[in-house]
Amino acid sequence: MTDQQPHQFERGTDGPKVIVVGVDGSESSFRAAAYAGGLARRQHALLAVVYVQPVMSAGAALGVPVAETTDEIAESLIAEIREATERVKDIYAVRWEFHTFRGDPFNGLVTAADDLKADAVVVGASEQAGHRIVGSVAVRLVKAGRWPVTVVP
Repeated sequence: MTDQQPHQFERGTDGPKVIVVGVDGSESSFRAAAYAGGLARRQHALLAVVYVQPVMSAGAALGVPVAETTDEIAESLIAEIREATERVKDIYAVRWEFHTFRGDPFNGLVTAADDLKADAVVVGASEQAGHRIVGSVAVRLVKAGRWPVTVVP
């Protein structure tokens, strides 16, 4: 290798530098965020908190203000994260960012992980019974095989 060759991005060579965690307001996603926050703190990594706002065309067809509802959830999640960060700021600090996308959770997390050059992805275990048959977001992320994926119960 010569000095003139560009340096290529290499995931996780010195430990994770960017950890993506998916949150959706469920208890398991908050446990995942806490776990990812601890990992980010210990590794001095950036914690990228990602909420994917679902697109519910059926609800919209029935006149339900879906976009407003998912925006409210996003704002609520940001407020909860800021509150948790404020509670521990004198103990330790974690660099974090909040990102939100519209779409299905799997594609939103893949987009976030790719865009942010994530070294690791953390998600909560699915709490929906139907995911045992169809496959959860966590299983789909693992099968994608592009990042280490941690599933927090």
